[in-house]
This record gives sequence, C-alpha cells and structure tokens, in this order.
Amino acid sequence: MEQKEIAILDDIKILVDHFYEKAKVDPLLGPIFNGVIKDHWPEHLEKLYRFWQTVLLEEHTYHGSPFVPHAQLPVTKEHFDRWIQLFNQTVDKYFAGTKAADAKWRAEKMAEMFHYKIAFYRNNPSKPIL
Repeated sequence: MEQKEIAILDDIKILVDHFYEKAKVDPLLGPIFNGVIKDHWPEHLEKLYRFWQTVLLEEHTYHGSPFVPHAQLPVTKEHFDRWIQLFNQTVDKYFAGTKAADAKWRAEKMAEMFHYKIAFYRNNPSKPIL
C-alpha cells in the first residue's frame, strides 16, 4: 500500500480503525481495551476520530478530557510501550510526511504523560484526578 500524508478525516479513520484492530487482538492490550470498552467500540472509535481530527487536522471536533477515562486503568509502562509500538507501526504502514511524524510524536508524548499521571494517582490516592 502506498503511504500518503494524513490530510482528511478519512485518513484519521484509517489510522484509528487499523490501529484498534491490532490493539483489540493484542495479547497485552486486547484484554484491557475489550474489558473496558466491551460492545461500545463504535462510540469509542467515533470519539477517537474526533480526538485525532482535532489534534492532527486542527479541526476542533473533540471536546473533553482524554486522561480522566484512562486514570484507573490497570496499565504499566509495558502497556504504553506496546501501544506506541502498534501505533507507530500503523502510522508507518499507511502514512508518511509531516502529519505522520506529528502523529507519532504526539502519541509518544501522550503515552508518556498518561503513564506518569496514572503512576502519580496510584501513589497518591487522596489527590483528585484532574
């Protein structure tokens, strides 16, 4: 498949759909994603389309706080490393260019931030989750 720039919402959908198809069946990530999302995948994917559309295309369709729903997940650095690995593989398979590089950079920063925040709240349970 020829790689192209991430330019429109349909590109975001390709990225998100192919990434989560991998994540759903991944031995490490699948049980967590499927255990939390259950049969609400269509709604979750729609939310992710809007998130990445806002982040990468600067079309502000996502409203909310992405961290809060993830704060109590039973995940470690190993999970985030695998998430990044699958995400980057998906980006590299379908896309190239500045938006593709930006997607990978942003995903890595988000994973790093989520990992540290989850660890912080685990170690400081009296702090409110923000």
